[in-house]
Amino acid sequence: MLTYSRPAVLLHWLLAALIVGTFGFGLYMVELPFSPARLKQYNWHKWAGITILALSAARLLWRLTHQPPALPAGMATWQQQASHLSHGAMYALFFAIPLAGWTYSSALGFPVVLYGVIPLPDLVGRDRELAELLKAVHRYLAYGLAALVVVHLGAALHHQLILKDHLLARMGWRRRG
Repeated sequence: MLTYSRPAVLLHWLLAALIVGTFGFGLYMVELPFSPARLKQYNWHKWAGITILALSAARLLWRLTHQPPALPAGMATWQQQASHLSHGAMYALFFAIPLAGWTYSSALGFPVVLYGVIPLPDLVGRDRELAELLKAVHRYLAYGLAALVVVHLGAALHHQLILKDHLLARMGWRRRG
């Protein structure tokens, strides 16, 4: 079975780690009392989100210019369709979640200054009502992605451990070919 290229594998696992870590960190930081430490952690969360957005763009560009390896022979049509649908939804959320967070921050009047150095433009003007809506959108999209990640992981493990079709090896580091 062919595997994904090394850049594709690197982007996959790097984004997986960043997304899971940023989601967990987001759950942690919203419960903190207002303080300078909490504001710093919100900045870290924003930086992670913008990094995820940039890496997602790189990953999508790579994916659009490089053919993925074939799915295992004999995979059911519904599984192939579910795979394509879930991957498409995850890609959409890789962009929608950071953009919703960035827009939320803009609507609150808190600019995003990437890594404390690069000021990013506000996506909308200050608007408290819009900020509350975007806060909910950002949160529920993140929960949706978390659910998709669990389904994605479950499907990969099902293929590896139950069906034993070595689907998981496509995203490994072994030699292609």
